[in-house]
Amino acid sequence: MSFVLNPHMARTDPPPVMEARRWAAEAVPPKGMPLLNLSQAAPVDPPPEPMLRAMAEIVLTTPAAHLYGPVLGLPELRAEIAARWSRDYGGPVRSAQVAITSGCNEAFCAVLATLAGPGDEVLLPVPWYFNHKMALDMGAQVAVPLPTGAGLLPDPERAAALITPRTRAIVLISPNNPGGAEYPAALLAAFRDLAREKGLALILDETYRDFHSGSGAPHALFADPDWDDTLIQLYSFSKAYRLTGHRVGAITASEARLAEVEKYLDTVTICPAQLGQHAALWGMRNLSQWLAGERDEILSRGRAMRAGIGALEGWELLGCGAYFAYLRHPFAMSSAKLAPRLVSEAGLLMLPGTMFRPADDPAGAREMRLAFANQDARGIAETLSRLAALRPPGA
Repeated sequence: MSFVLNPHMARTDPPPVMEARRWAAEAVPPKGMPLLNLSQAAPVDPPPEPMLRAMAEIVLTTPAAHLYGPVLGLPELRAEIAARWSRDYGGPVRSAQVAITSGCNEAFCAVLATLAGPGDEVLLPVPWYFNHKMALDMGAQVAVPLPTGAGLLPDPERAAALITPRTRAIVLISPNNPGGAEYPAALLAAFRDLAREKGLALILDETYRDFHSGSGAPHALFADPDWDDTLIQLYSFSKAYRLTGHRVGAITASEARLAEVEKYLDTVTICPAQLGQHAALWGMRNLSQWLAGERDEILSRGRAMRAGIGALEGWELLGCGAYFAYLRHPFAMSSAKLAPRLVSEAGLLMLPGTMFRPADDPAGAREMRLAFANQDARGIAETLSRLAALRPPGA
């Protein structure tokens, strides 16, 4: 039976994580090798117990948490973010420059809707975050691949050569998904300068900012008094406070930009979920010490992953940070075929590099993304042991 379908939606790739879950559902891992899920960058545990108790109290005692709220989010949460960013980044951010969204993916889609129309271009460093590419495809915009070099870092000069009259924005993620790379402050400033010179927006997704390995501010972009003429920052509470199911994200941008964002959000969700917003606010005010411990643990897992991959014959670590290790595998088989076979042959669920690059980019066939943040020291050791024992699949 035929049905009417938007051709741009039809050309958009299916959700990669859902495809990986089907591999896991259909395959049987080897006996004695329970499946290790290294496919998704999301906490698997609920929020810490103090937050759960606070959320229960909010449900029982805060009637407004069950009603529509402001389209751009809870005023107290917007103010808390503005104060935190002003302190952390050393530059003034006002609450009117902050909007709350239903997760960071919605934040990206809302911003994109204000920036680009059909046929307009947006630069995405490759390997790219597949949901950014999917959003562009669905909106009939053009994702322009920006190649990355050593350490998976993009080059502003290469970006400048890709800019055309249809270019509207440059998108960066730091710490990076999928590559794990942390972009140096000077590199971010260079991209800001390029975007400003060309009249473009610089969209900086800092979903994983709470797990940056450096001390102090990761950049000084907000210290620029005119930051909001170019910079649009995105953030997520999912990773920091394990609020994935409550969908709370944020946009920090100019008031004029947020006035346009408000149109999108009012049409799509009307307002972010109130309980999640109240939980995020409580977390920001009460869980700093707990979050510091979470950061220390994630950084420890990253160090273990870097050391372990470095000792594996044939495997090459291209990038590692926050939740991710991005690898070049040693097998002749394309990663698109290797990834589903690893489920049944090694009990490892990982995503192939082909999900993070254009279809005609051969580099993806040799690459794999490994999301290690949900594995403790024992799980990481087991992952590395299974990778070390791998033989050419099917051999």
